Amino acid sequence: MTDIERLRHSASHVLATAILKIWPEAQFAAGPPVENGFYYDLDLPHRISPDDFEKIEAEMKKEIKANHPFERMEVSRDEALELGKKGRLGALGERSEPSKYKIDIIENIPPNEKISLYRSGDFIDLCAGPHVMRTGNIGAFKLTNVASAYYKGDEKNPQLQRVYGTAFQTKKELDDYFAMLEEARKRDHRKLGRELELFVFDDDVGPGLPMFLPRGAVIADELEKLAKETEFAAGYQRVRTPHIARESLYKKSGHLPYYAESMFPPMELHEDARARPGEVDVGTLARAPHEDIQGQPLSRRILYYLKAMNCPHHHKLFAAVPRSYRDLPLRLAEYGTDYRYEKSGELFGLMRVRSMQMNDAHIYCTPEQFEAEFNAVNEMYLKYFKLFGIEKYLMRFSTHDPSKLGQKFVDEPELWKQTEVMTRNVLKNSGINYVEVPNEAAFYGPKIDVQAWSAIGREFSIATNQVDFAQPRRLDLRYKDRDNIDKIPICIHRAPLGTHERFIGFLIEHYAGNFPLWLSPEQVRILPVGDETKVLDYSMSILNELRTHQVRAEIDKSSDNINGKIQRAEQMKVHTMFVIGKRDLDANAISVRVHGKGNLGAKPRGEVIADIFASIKERRS
Repeated sequence: MTDIERLRHSASHVLATAILKIWPEAQFAAGPPVENGFYYDLDLPHRISPDDFEKIEAEMKKEIKANHPFERMEVSRDEALELGKKGRLGALGERSEPSKYKIDIIENIPPNEKISLYRSGDFIDLCAGPHVMRTGNIGAFKLTNVASAYYKGDEKNPQLQRVYGTAFQTKKELDDYFAMLEEARKRDHRKLGRELELFVFDDDVGPGLPMFLPRGAVIADELEKLAKETEFAAGYQRVRTPHIARESLYKKSGHLPYYAESMFPPMELHEDARARPGEVDVGTLARAPHEDIQGQPLSRRILYYLKAMNCPHHHKLFAAVPRSYRDLPLRLAEYGTDYRYEKSGELFGLMRVRSMQMNDAHIYCTPEQFEAEFNAVNEMYLKYFKLFGIEKYLMRFSTHDPSKLGQKFVDEPELWKQTEVMTRNVLKNSGINYVEVPNEAAFYGPKIDVQAWSAIGREFSIATNQVDFAQPRRLDLRYKDRDNIDKIPICIHRAPLGTHERFIGFLIEHYAGNFPLWLSPEQVRILPVGDETKVLDYSMSILNELRTHQVRAEIDKSSDNINGKIQRAEQMKVHTMFVIGKRDLDANAISVRVHGKGNLGAKPRGEVIADIFASIKERRS
């Protein structure tokens, strides 16, 4: 554990102690540290609510002030079970009821594993540790929430109460954390998405299937335009592929069965049984009810899947044309729509959806080209981070688990070693900040997941860069080398902007809806003062000039006073407002107001409009 995890783990024991002081009959299950805090699961007839937090926290403060040491005690399995039967584990003393959850945990501990307990004051708990030295080391804490959770996450088990809290070394750190949470609530992409009319979900369409309103579609279009320009400059070629494919494709690629749980159920279609040889996957055929006079089936059942990924289609495009080493590296890019059957409980706004637009591409290269290509993708990430003002990021280098070859990962041990060494070398040589994470690779090779932190410090997983040595072999992708010998290319899967959905969700929270001019759904709103015909005509001429140059500009012709017009534009976070009055008309000027900056004063019309054009073209932040 890290130091902060150790502190929070200790706080969970103090939480349990405090609850027992108030409700001695409470039975405890597990109480680990988690991201940003800790929790403890408990079984208690009284339903704990936030109204109880004050008295629980008061008892916790007493335990911290008492400064009890955390004492580790190693015991035998029989000793642990005996204490559990006496109700002594997760308790302040012996009780008439056994510590049933602790006993269950003990019985599932491997035979050769040591069993340890921790004592702090009167509280003894089954725990592997570690902890801080004394309860007085815990620092500042606060209870945050209470929820329901099934024991061990299994709905067949009893439903417990889960009390959450967080803890820090200092009061300032605690206050800063809650200030960040408050700011995060204001920036919540679901809240801003509704208020700014960016996207909607509809029950008749289905959960996890977002629809972008015109203002949200603008952001998606701008991101796609950025990607296309960047990728064109980097030598990518654009392709288009269908949204569905036969089961045979995903069997050949290896996605079936490895990825089946994340794919939508297949569609069953009837196709002409007299199709050309090799066109029908015999493994998925069944005798149809209609037969010809010889008793032969006229149609056969074929399974089709919505595509959950673009790579198998792209591999088929690679194979569609004879390839030479002179053609490599070949970079095929597509903003493909993919569909993944995420569990309903895991869906979350734009961050976890079932329909997604992927900034996808696949690079086919020789082993000698791999380092340069993989590094170029990472450099593309860094370019995007600079553009969007992302200052904190981390590359998670995910490797395989040798014990799960043939189950979670393709059974090619030597290729795993080779490609992991190649990827690790690229990261080391480029000096990019990364951590290595075991057992999280893609089934076909090692990968990098890019973690980025928004302006308020919230962490997001927004992009990926993956190595694939398996699919090119499975689909028999080949190119001719200098000696005219068939070779299999290495494939790099990459998506620097991830999906439209997740990246837009990230940007909404990163910018708090205050998008830079080039990305803003409504770049300029013209606000005429009064209803004088000449002022309206002048305003319309400005509007026409802007829209002729593809600037997303609107005009507010309502009869409201100018303060009302400004207020509406500010509420919708319109980037720039042109306030046009008679004085501006007479001076051929524009009074400029920018959201978040206020009134910038009047400037010559030509200068203002030229600056708008330049800011959009240069994608200024």
